[in-house]
Amino acid sequence: MYSVGGLAGAVCTSPLDVVKTRLQSTFYQQTFRQPSIHRHGLIFGHFIETGKLLMRIKQIEGFRGYFKGLGPNLIGVIPARSINFFTYGNGKKFFTELNQGKETTAVHLISAATAGIVTSTATNPIWVIKTRLQLEGVNNRMRKYGNSLECLSQILREEGARGLYKGMSASYLGVIEGTIQWVIYENLKRKWCSSKNDHQKLIGGKTIQDWAGHLGAAATSKFVAACIAYPHEVIRTRLRQPAENGIHKYTGLFQCLRLVVKEEGIVALYGGMTAHLMRVVPNAAIMFFCYEAIVQKYGHQKPSL
Repeated sequence: MYSVGGLAGAVCTSPLDVVKTRLQSTFYQQTFRQPSIHRHGLIFGHFIETGKLLMRIKQIEGFRGYFKGLGPNLIGVIPARSINFFTYGNGKKFFTELNQGKETTAVHLISAATAGIVTSTATNPIWVIKTRLQLEGVNNRMRKYGNSLECLSQILREEGARGLYKGMSASYLGVIEGTIQWVIYENLKRKWCSSKNDHQKLIGGKTIQDWAGHLGAAATSKFVAACIAYPHEVIRTRLRQPAENGIHKYTGLFQCLRLVVKEEGIVALYGGMTAHLMRVVPNAAIMFFCYEAIVQKYGHQKPSL
């Protein structure tokens, strides 16, 4: 159930994922971007820009353009989510035992950070390939990879194995997002659960209020965490971009951050955020709902998935 949910979410939200990556990229900035954000304000401008790019992709690249990078995404979504939930669930159990059986906020923090680091390290090459494929067709100078295997072989040939780990530093910075999300989720889930004396109809051992609370907690925690940590997404995409004329403009986390702010302003660190939130918030609600359903069915200790 969890795998099916992840695959369905990846397919349905692929157009928004492509749009998000392009709005974060330097190549889109150079070729297509218009000052929609400055004319209409940050939030409304983002909606306009997202809509324009969705239409442009259809006009120039056809319907298939919405699904560039979907292959690596489908390959990566199951192991990435599984590793994250597996590490978090077992990490929480391990750290709770170390903490004399007390499941505290500190336990949630450490478990979430550990899960984020392990997941980022294990799956980074998949996301590098996905980013390269999604940036195909942005301008005439962009390299055409054809498919995932061709992209992989070209990266290894031209950049070596290190090329598959571009953006790793930004991914580690993004661990903050996952940590914030898990901590908020655990706290909201407890706050919004039904009381022990609640006699509402039970579904799978939980009340309707419990399941609604899980969905609300998942969506809220993802929204808050994504908004706080979003700039790392832009930095990560810039670091994963292919070289332009043989030169990598962005070479490191802090160098990229300084250069983006200097050349484009702080607002550039939030490029594509609307498309990102439209994609990840519903996905998070589905994923965490599936997680709780599996935990409820197979045990209350939240073990490996």
